[in-house]
Order: sequence, then C-alpha cells, then structure tokens
Amino acid sequence: MRTFRQVDVFSSEPLMGNPVAVVHDADALSDTQMAAFARWTNLSETTFLLTPTDRAADYRVRIFTPGGELPFAGHPTLGTAHAWLEEGGVPRGERIMQECGLGLVQLLREDQRLAFGAPEPLRWGPVSEEDLQRIAAGLEIRRDEIVDAHWTDNGPGWVSVLLADASAVLAVRPDPVRLGDFAVGVVGIYPEGECAIEVRAFVGGLGVDEDPVTGSLNAGVAQWLTANGTLPSSYVSSQGTALGRRGRVHVTTDADGVIWVGGDTRTTVLGSVTF
Repeated sequence: MRTFRQVDVFSSEPLMGNPVAVVHDADALSDTQMAAFARWTNLSETTFLLTPTDRAADYRVRIFTPGGELPFAGHPTLGTAHAWLEEGGVPRGERIMQECGLGLVQLLREDQRLAFGAPEPLRWGPVSEEDLQRIAAGLEIRRDEIVDAHWTDNGPGWVSVLLADASAVLAVRPDPVRLGDFAVGVVGIYPEGECAIEVRAFVGGLGVDEDPVTGSLNAGVAQWLTANGTLPSSYVSSQGTALGRRGRVHVTTDADGVIWVGGDTRTTVLGSVTF
C-alpha cells in the first residue's frame, strides 16, 4: 500500500484547476507499473515520488502521461511538491529542489502558492512555414490567423502560436487527427481585465486532446512573449475556460531575470493505492 494524493493545481477554487495523481514511495515500482497506472488514472499526468539520485535534490519525480513519460511538466511539478510537503517533506535549503528527467528544477513558496523556475528550453526559435501550415490545418484556422509562432519546448514538445486575441483562442476547434503529434499552445491577449492572456494546450500525441491548465506551456510562453515585449514581466494567465475550468497561472520575473510560474494547489483526494 502506498500513499496516494490527487492534487488540483492552478486554481484557488475547488475542482477548477488541473488534477495530477501523485504516488508516494514509488522506488520499487517498475516502468511498466508506472505507465499502466498513468493510463488507468486517465489524467493528463501522473507522478511518482522517488529517492533522489542528485545530492542537491530534495526528491526525485517521474512524470507519466497516458501516452508515455515526460522529462518535465509544470502542473505535475507544483502538484508533486505540494504532495511531498503535505506528507512531511522538509527542503534542505530556502528553495525546494526537484530532480526530474530534465535535471534540477527549483521551486519556492509564495504565500499560499508554489512556483517553479522556468527551465531552459530544449528547442527554441522560429517555426518553419511547412510546420505552420500543418498546425493551422490541425487547428482548423487559416494560416493568416497565426500572428506569430515560436518553438518553446521545455520537455513536452511545445510550439506556441499567437492568435489575434483571447476570443480567437476560445473559438478554436481543432482536429486532433490533423494536428497529429504536435504539442501546440495557442495564446491570445485580453484587452483588459484580471488576466493578460488566454491559453489552450493541445497535446494529442501525449494521449490527451486538450490539457486543462499547463505550467510548462505557460513557462515557455512567458519566456517568449516577455522577451519580445508582447507581455509585461509579471502577469496572470487564464487557461481551461473552454473546458469549464478557471485555471490561473501567476507569472513573475525576479531581479535576476528568472521567470517563476506559480499557482494555487490543494489536495482533493487522499488515500492509498495497491499495485
């Protein structure tokens, strides 16, 4: 029997964020068991807490989607840190140090929120015209509706596209078959209000057609759009509206230029699991 938590991430309202399944004390589990359990939960991500192999880390995490393992993902990072702390984990330093497939990721606690430092991208830069044509077709929009695009991949494979505004983002009705294995983040700016942007994440290649609220995507979008001046250094992002959620991602940039991606976390299911 292992302790199991399901943590809602990126919303202060119950059941309005993105849930992640967290299995504690998972060192003895095999890759096959982890993958099978992730398929069984049918959540966008399931994580497994393990003993770290890096001496600088407080814990190690493996992150699985229904379609396979990821080196890094945002809402599982926050949800796993929440579960580890709630189970009695104590960080060695001022910041929490997570070990994952991407390496070490720093987290900090801001009032009632957790935030992770945006990792260095694995792929960064312009998107080819051929890929843009395929992405537009998969999103079922015209090519000229894409205002700008950029590779923002920090693990899941993200390519981010900017549309005319938030309304255009909410109107997208993609064709998962035509979108194929692309992991596409769609972004649009709000003219005013609580949130600066609306974000949607389409990840059919990972076994999830649309992810409700996505930390890794928001991290890459922040690195892209704050650097080119489209967005301010600190803002709030909305995601999940099209799925009936109210995700809120809080982006801040510190004095050293590090982008922190934060949100509220709460345990909604607590129990045990037998493999």
